[in-house]
Amino acid sequence: MSFKIKVWHFIVFLMLLLIMLRINLLMNTFLLIIQFINLFVYSPSAADAQLEFTFFDSIISAILVIIIPVLTFLFRQRINFLQRKISFTSFVIIFLLSFFLFAPLIANTNPAFQKDLAVTKLLPPFSSIKVIHLKSDQNKIENSLSDFINLKNLVVKRSFDESLIFADSISIGNDLTYFQKGFPTSLSKDKLILKNNQPFITSKYFILGTDEFGRDIFSRLIYGARISLFVGLGSVLITLFLGLSLGFLAGYPGGFVDTTINRITDMFLAFPVIFFIILIIALFGNSLMSVIIVLGFSGWMSLFKIVRGEVISLKNKDFFISARLLGLSKTKLLLKEILPIIIAPVIVNLVFQYGNVILAEAALSYLGLGTGGSYPSWGSMIEAGQNYLSQAWWMILFPGAALFLTLFAANNLGREINSTLNPRLET
Repeated sequence: MSFKIKVWHFIVFLMLLLIMLRINLLMNTFLLIIQFINLFVYSPSAADAQLEFTFFDSIISAILVIIIPVLTFLFRQRINFLQRKISFTSFVIIFLLSFFLFAPLIANTNPAFQKDLAVTKLLPPFSSIKVIHLKSDQNKIENSLSDFINLKNLVVKRSFDESLIFADSISIGNDLTYFQKGFPTSLSKDKLILKNNQPFITSKYFILGTDEFGRDIFSRLIYGARISLFVGLGSVLITLFLGLSLGFLAGYPGGFVDTTINRITDMFLAFPVIFFIILIIALFGNSLMSVIIVLGFSGWMSLFKIVRGEVISLKNKDFFISARLLGLSKTKLLLKEILPIIIAPVIVNLVFQYGNVILAEAALSYLGLGTGGSYPSWGSMIEAGQNYLSQAWWMILFPGAALFLTLFAANNLGREINSTLNPRLET
């Protein structure tokens, strides 16, 4: 299924839409950059104390959302992919890449944020609650740093905010009374942020509902996409390195080396990979890097077979013998003489492997052996949702649909690349 609009049209439209929806956040982010530069010049130690991953994450996302539509428009004629009509596969892939690059802008909520569980637990999709804003009790610090921290708190979302109270309903009289599951609590107005002499009260919306800890499922879904794509990319790079190098080392000299590596590969193929992965992670612990390394080391066998077979068939060709006689090193022989010829099957294999890795990461997270509790994962969201299937169907539906669409798009992309690079396969 394809649409009439081109890929570059859709990318530019999506970026401009995101800019319009998050214009206030973007303006605050660029003001934060200016204040950080000023703080770094006059107080480097104070600036260093504010450095953290989420800080740079928000800044990079804000910069990229301005740069990418400009680059897409400028290079639309030079990149063939941008001129293609958008299909369902490219539609899903563009959204996934947008989630990966612009998660702080799209979600605008910390995926681990939880507060007032009595109000926020298991809210259905499109729910809303009242938010009461309290005066901050920050310690007295110098004005420049205080302004920077206040602006940073607007841009970089925290996992907890003591200056907010979530309530089901609110009654305003001489004091403010808020209700949480029917229980009233009174607050003096001198503790509240006032605007036009009235308490500053806003509404918070949960597009896809909340989980058992009151966390926003939409933000966890967005950041979960980032984790899945990052794990897939890291694992595929390891697979590419191992498959290419071992395939060349086995196929080029042949003999004992080829037999040894081939038998090791057959041993890995004979042993169920998922059991091997679970064994390694259970022994050495689960973390983001350990999952990437283990999944990368467990998926190189099919690429090895492809590279080895191609090397064996090419090493006796005249062009390869001539290149070897000219004194090219083994690395140059692999990268300059063999890789350009076998690039098509290698790319197709890696695309299919990418989908397999995402599914494997979700399976590990479902079993509690994934990236750990520090990162949201679709697999762990599905596992949590099955315990509340009768009460909160949305907890399992949305991550399950996201995983299905991602795998479907990855497999479709692999078939499209295969048919493009090998037109003889088309019937």
